[in-house]
Amino acid sequence: MKLTSPSFQAGSRLPDRFAFCVPDPQTHVTFGENLNPALDWSDVPTGARSLALVCHDSEVPTDGSQVNVEGTKIPKIMPRTEFFHWVLVDLPPTFTGIEEGAYARGVTTRGKQDVYVQGNARQGLNDYTNWFKGDADMDGNYHGYDGPCPPWNDERVHLYHFTLYALDVERLDLPDQFDGRQALAAISGHVIATATLYGTYTLNPALR
Repeated sequence: MKLTSPSFQAGSRLPDRFAFCVPDPQTHVTFGENLNPALDWSDVPTGARSLALVCHDSEVPTDGSQVNVEGTKIPKIMPRTEFFHWVLVDLPPTFTGIEEGAYARGVTTRGKQDVYVQGNARQGLNDYTNWFKGDADMDGNYHGYDGPCPPWNDERVHLYHFTLYALDVERLDLPDQFDGRQALAAISGHVIATATLYGTYTLNPALR
């Protein structure tokens, strides 16, 4: 199984149009176009009954107390964890790709109310749901794709992994509201094949 993107070159920096946040000379960051990138795939195994797509950042600091704090830097050696940006499940195996901007266009504060899907697919909650919890302006359920917004004071470039799973079940056993970790748990034991590609992104001016 192969996964490619006409929107960015594998292993290269994601263009700003796919980011939740982009650099701003006055405030460090501002909202971006937040488009989902286009993705194409091929050679899906004949036994696949559905597809799932997951996008995660593997470089998120485990300690959020220094995130975007003036006068501080998040060192490269700080322990890292995952942050899920997109969880899409129950895609028909006959589908061969996703168009740029089909699933996300712009930042929706408090999360998208109307979530686009193809066929009987479902989109889960991304991790901005937890990140913004308690924020008076941003708190809400963030479904579908919301792109990169790494800390502008992070000394590490972040990696955004897009992984496509071919599964032996037509529909995953998930609740109406589910997140990336729940989706991966449901996927476990049903994977026929995988394909992945990644892009990079940073808001640190010294690293761009």
